[in-house]
Amino acid sequence: MEYEVVIGLETHIQLNTETKIFCSCKADSSLDAPNTNVCPVCMGMPGVLPVLNSRVVEKGVVLATAMNADVQSTSFFDRKNYFYPDLPKGYQISQYDRPLAKGGYMDVPQADGSTRRVTIWKLHLEEDAGKTKNDPAAGRRLIDFNRCGVPLVEMVTGPDIRSADEAANYLTRLRQLLRWIGVSEADMEKGHLRCDANVSLRPRGATHLNTKTEIKNVNSIEAVRTAIGKEIERQTREYESGNKIEAWTLEWDEDSQSLKKMRSKETEADYRYFREPDLLPVQLSGEWKSQILAEFPELPLVRRARFINDYGLPEYDAEILTAERSLSDYFESAVKSYGGDVKRVSNWLMNDVMRMLNDSGKTAGEIALTPLYLAEIIKLVDSGTVNTNTAKGLLQKVVATGKSPAEIVKSEGLAKVSDDSAIRAVVEQVMAEAPGEVAAYKSGKVGLMGWFVGQVMKKMQGKADAQKARIIFEELLK
Repeated sequence: MEYEVVIGLETHIQLNTETKIFCSCKADSSLDAPNTNVCPVCMGMPGVLPVLNSRVVEKGVVLATAMNADVQSTSFFDRKNYFYPDLPKGYQISQYDRPLAKGGYMDVPQADGSTRRVTIWKLHLEEDAGKTKNDPAAGRRLIDFNRCGVPLVEMVTGPDIRSADEAANYLTRLRQLLRWIGVSEADMEKGHLRCDANVSLRPRGATHLNTKTEIKNVNSIEAVRTAIGKEIERQTREYESGNKIEAWTLEWDEDSQSLKKMRSKETEADYRYFREPDLLPVQLSGEWKSQILAEFPELPLVRRARFINDYGLPEYDAEILTAERSLSDYFESAVKSYGGDVKRVSNWLMNDVMRMLNDSGKTAGEIALTPLYLAEIIKLVDSGTVNTNTAKGLLQKVVATGKSPAEIVKSEGLAKVSDDSAIRAVVEQVMAEAPGEVAAYKSGKVGLMGWFVGQVMKKMQGKADAQKARIIFEELLK
């Protein structure tokens, strides 16, 4: 029998606020010693009261808008009750039936050119729990409460994803979006973006949903892809053997690249939700919402399409140039400053500037090579003031000094030498110093022309007009 894969993803997104959702402890405690970034509120001590961090609501509204969700004017917090060692209160403050936003979707481009619309079933705010860690040497389990109270958005997709690759594509686009709109660092290895995958199979053509399993403890997009693939294979074997699928929660073991059963999967009824009595409803006025969204950016997939349609860029270029917002903004600024061929700017940015960014570990907005300076360098090449090799060196000099390209060219005498007599003298010198190569060229090894020109460029410190040098060589070598 041929089966269809049905996948839904539950993502927990850590919002990059300075403080936690209900107290003044700092939200990012990744560099802190265990159990040092806590207070009576996030530890659930008797008699303390939570106070909602308004920045959490604002970032949640931005994310909901980016996901095409319907932001609610009134929402409530609820208590999600369960007992686990990393939850000191015995309950988690979350949202249930009246969340910050409802509905939503993301259209995800696929490798074959198609688009998969992934709907959003839940999008709500909540606090994070602590973190547990095994200590095999001591035979015990350790608990770090630093993450308690860290602000999260939980976002649950509909059962719309049909393969492990589609799940990976969705997470890649979601991570890009989160960074683009500035609500999360979205680093899965640091726990800023966590994903649980619900996987089931059904006969192809069926419309019902079969029993699903939930995969937890995956800390990279590739791990999600691999774990889902393993579970699809397991469920296929079970069905073909005549067995039933049980509603398990499975743990992904990165070391062994395998799935292990953790427990039976809980249902919503197990959590006994009720309204959080210590928090007022969240009232989102039209004025507040307008303030939050006043600088809402053009989203990456929209900009990608615009780069293709308006600038005539190839899809590959548009994809690369919209991977990060800072790079995309840099490109547009450089195009406006240059005023010429857009593809020329794209080539310089992707081939040379991005290599510098990767080597330095910086973003496009953090280097001294401004978009204006990049445009100036390209213009210097276009006008014949410097050659391409000198221009590539200029990139590094601008980054190192912060000076303008024109200033560096003038102060270091980097302008291209186009004087025929000066170039001819060096050409004659190269030929005199290399009689063997001259004889080889005349006997048919015309590929040596590149070597001859290179020697001239070397002697003239890269400032010679290479085309003129080639013409002179061709004349003298006849």
